[in-house]
Amino acid sequence: MPPTFSSQRSSPPPPPPQHHYSPKKTKPSLLKTTFNSIKSQPGFRLTGWLVITLIFQALIIVFFLQDSSSAPAPSRLQSFQAPTDKECKFGRIYVYDLPPEFNADLLKNCNDLDPWKSRCNAVSNGGFGPKATNLGSVVPENLLPAWYWTDMYIGEVIYHVRVMDYKCRTLDPLQATAFYVPFYPGLAVGKYLWFNYTSKDRDRPSEMLLDWLTKQPYWKKSNGADHVFAFGRLTWDFRRQTDKDTDWGTSFIYMPLMKNVIKITVERSPWDELEFSVPYPTSFHPRSESDIVQWQSYIRSRTRHSLFTFVGATRTKIKNDFRGLLMDYCKSESGSCRVVDCSVTRCSDGATAILEAFLDSDFCLQPKGDGSTRRSFFDCMLAGSIPVYFWEGSFQGQYEWHLPINAKTYSVFINHNDVRNGENGTVRIRKVLEGYTKDEVKKMRETIVDLLPRLLYAESSKGLGNNTKDAFDVTMERVLRRIQLQNLRKKQNF
Repeated sequence: MPPTFSSQRSSPPPPPPQHHYSPKKTKPSLLKTTFNSIKSQPGFRLTGWLVITLIFQALIIVFFLQDSSSAPAPSRLQSFQAPTDKECKFGRIYVYDLPPEFNADLLKNCNDLDPWKSRCNAVSNGGFGPKATNLGSVVPENLLPAWYWTDMYIGEVIYHVRVMDYKCRTLDPLQATAFYVPFYPGLAVGKYLWFNYTSKDRDRPSEMLLDWLTKQPYWKKSNGADHVFAFGRLTWDFRRQTDKDTDWGTSFIYMPLMKNVIKITVERSPWDELEFSVPYPTSFHPRSESDIVQWQSYIRSRTRHSLFTFVGATRTKIKNDFRGLLMDYCKSESGSCRVVDCSVTRCSDGATAILEAFLDSDFCLQPKGDGSTRRSFFDCMLAGSIPVYFWEGSFQGQYEWHLPINAKTYSVFINHNDVRNGENGTVRIRKVLEGYTKDEVKKMRETIVDLLPRLLYAESSKGLGNNTKDAFDVTMERVLRRIQLQNLRKKQNF
């Protein structure tokens, strides 16, 4: 089962065990007896207590003059293991203990997070969602427990769960290189995105969070420059530019207090140097490195019957909808293309038909989603299928910590204008994909297979072990690395 996080607030650690000495008197016990006999004399009683008091105070002073920064805070003291410098060469991260209204209460009130449906399934199992028990006919039986129906916008919960047990977490803010703020901005704004809510309604949760945060001493120390936020939704949901009630989203990221913080999102703005995109959560959450190895072997050896596939639904309200064009084309190319029409098949948060289609195809067509990216990119690669992009913004400047800069090593790009405007342009898709040799396809797939651990979120709160980094490990290491470098540059400038 995936871990669930616990609050940092906890009772003080138990008192140290009592030591029992043998009946034989030791040298300290003889001294104690002698001192007691002296203390019993009337002339020495007042003086003796004065001496004891002075010694006790001296011991307290000596204790606090020691390096107190190495002592963890009382919370989770009994289970927390301090990392070594070798394990955490880029520093350590401190996790704020926020008031529950900014995270825990949102999970408790999961029925009230969305105007149309409960979000309780989405936030269950530490953000992984319900078990995907109906995938038994598609995935190896012993891997089935590692599959969940995970919501694509739940990353902020998954990151919070993982960071609580991260090997480079510190309980002492004095030791921290970075400060993680476990606010759930996507869940907080979710129900305010539709209907008659005002821009003030949508901004209120984030304004309350910033009001609390700016009163903390470690925020004041850096003006937020070493603070980290995770956003489960696309960056555009937090970049409203005006106060008009009719404009979409919240203005959270544009609030002045947010200008210095590092932001983790599933789709970043290409104009924000402090924002970094991370993989959308998929349905597979490996329990161990062996789970990864087995799945890699499984998708590497699959026999694929379709040249390409398209999974999606048309958007009839959009003029000249590109998805509709792909859907029509794919249906007309039934000998080469396998289609999953999400207006007929339920596709949200994964479905058996989606995984089957990707496992059966060499390539998968990937138009834009709600933004320039879509979760389907990662569902596709999870199955060892090669993504075909139609917009450069879908891969350029996105996921640079997790995917190769040279997108040609694992994907194909066909400009959407060539598809839409060329003579019989859609035929070009099949012709382009047929132009790749079996060896070239195999090489691209092997790149994807090798990348897989970096694209997935492990089930264990400890990750996949010391030898394999998952998406969370890669993200946190790069965050710490960036802030450490940022701090070094500041020191050099003084």
